[in-house]
Amino acid sequence: MHVVTLGSETDFRGWREAARALALNDIPPNDVTWTVASRDAELFGASALPAVDPDCTFSVPATFVDLAKLAILNRDPERFACLYRLLVRLRQQPRLMNVLTDADVARIHGLAKEVRRDEHKMHAFVRFREFGRDDDFRFVAWFEPSHHIVELAAPFFERRFADMRWSILTPDRCAHWDGHKTVFTEGAVKSDSPSNDPLEDIWRTYYANIFNPARLKIKAMQAEMPKKYWRNLPEASLIDPLIAQAERRTDRMIRQEAPAPRSSRQRKEQLAMANPAHIKPEVLAALRHEAADCRACHLWKDATQTVFGEGPAHASLMLVGEQPGDKEDLAGKPFVGPAGAMLNRALEEAGIERDKVYVTNAVKHFKFVPRGKIRLHQKPNTLEIKACRPWYERELASIKPALVVAMGATAAQSVFGKITPIGKNRGHLIDLGEAKALVTVHPSYLLRLPDADAKEREYANFVKDLKLAASFLNKLKAA
Repeated sequence: MHVVTLGSETDFRGWREAARALALNDIPPNDVTWTVASRDAELFGASALPAVDPDCTFSVPATFVDLAKLAILNRDPERFACLYRLLVRLRQQPRLMNVLTDADVARIHGLAKEVRRDEHKMHAFVRFREFGRDDDFRFVAWFEPSHHIVELAAPFFERRFADMRWSILTPDRCAHWDGHKTVFTEGAVKSDSPSNDPLEDIWRTYYANIFNPARLKIKAMQAEMPKKYWRNLPEASLIDPLIAQAERRTDRMIRQEAPAPRSSRQRKEQLAMANPAHIKPEVLAALRHEAADCRACHLWKDATQTVFGEGPAHASLMLVGEQPGDKEDLAGKPFVGPAGAMLNRALEEAGIERDKVYVTNAVKHFKFVPRGKIRLHQKPNTLEIKACRPWYERELASIKPALVVAMGATAAQSVFGKITPIGKNRGHLIDLGEAKALVTVHPSYLLRLPDADAKEREYANFVKDLKLAASFLNKLKAA
């Protein structure tokens, strides 16, 4: 009998090395006992692994490796043995992972599925509370996972709460984020976490107001939010009373007179995309108000707010940028950051007054990747540009500018409805039907140039493009 003692409950590397040595020596699964250090080691006593020829090896499908990394996080005490049994069989049956009805294959898939489901529950049901003061201030949450998923789930919280210091305490493992990296420590007890938070009264009020009794399905709710999680959720105290009142509230909703049907915004956007020339002029304030609730793509989820266009309602010149940056996302106004300062300087040199220009972006929400406390700009993709294009078209129909300047590749794609290279189309006016268009670079491109000479040269070309726009507008005035 071979006794293998792993370093921890999640020691995948140790399991892999031991399993490889055992399999290469043709050790049957029934002759191996798997234990974890400090759990059963003293009872069984570990035995040395058999020697392995360094030149002797074998391979297994990547699917097995991926599932094994997840399955080992499961609390099932038989997981190590089940994985080794499947590994031995794979040496003889390389295509075994494709047989989903096989008992061992189905078992490993099931273990991995339970881990992923538990990870999803952790993402959904962790509730942070304020803890400490001044330099020691952070947000702390207590959670009791069913499996060993803390390190698996941590990257989600790093991305979602990148700008705040937090700790997630669990009985087995704790994760601590300082804004730059996550440190993992040994498990804790519930008394180590704060028991309440001043903001929880606000959250309970919000939860009570969004609760819809007409859509209540108790079994489905308890399947998605099992009662084991309720004790750590501030809104849990409201669930039973809300369920008890659901039938009465539903009857009251049914008796109320139905409101008049509203027009479909989605239908308006489809018409706008199909034939923008038929869009009726709209008041910009109404457009801005409507765009504030835009959900046409996923970018609204992480952005602070919709950053709509700004400027005179019937400006002769319309500048279209790519998307708001960090400063614009926080301020809710276009071109107020470093790129905006560069644009203002260039407009002044070209003889164009900024306050007489309508400035907007092809994409109205900030797309970024968090890096600690910094949010790094990320280029919008084609689907995101298309989803936001109806807003540009409606702005265009309302303002009716004589000239549209597309600054950057994203802006050019929105203005022309297709990918439009800047180099080939720069330096001359392009017919848009009722208006003319001009293609140039985005001011942020100039900021990113590392070479001083190149930056000066490209800035001069940018000003040259704006002077061409100014010349066209001056000729219109003279006519």
